[in-house]
Amino acid sequence: MRAMIGAALEELGEKVEIDEAESGFAALRLLPRRSYDLIVTDINMPDINGLELVSFVKRDRRYERTPLVIVSTEGSERDRDKGLALGANAYLVKPFAAAELRRLVLDLLPDARPARS
Repeated sequence: MRAMIGAALEELGEKVEIDEAESGFAALRLLPRRSYDLIVTDINMPDINGLELVSFVKRDRRYERTPLVIVSTEGSERDRDKGLALGANAYLVKPFAAAELRRLVLDLLPDARPARS
């Protein structure tokens, strides 16, 4: 799934740099290394789950304004509401179309729009 998300976002053009983390703890180790314009997380991850990651990110002043998208197989309204209540900006249920993810990212990051030739 990480590869599919990365490929979908790379289609936005050369302005996009992607870091991948194989677990929630790996994501927490990456965050302080640089500034991120957007975070995409799954709910079901090893170590800490995506909801715990969202909670941590949104409570930290350094990341509180960083847009965050949850992607998950957990499609119930309860799961979606919980993710959004914790501070996620969007919740996308798997499976989803790559174009849907790109649209969400462009809505959250207007500067990520590819230049038109």
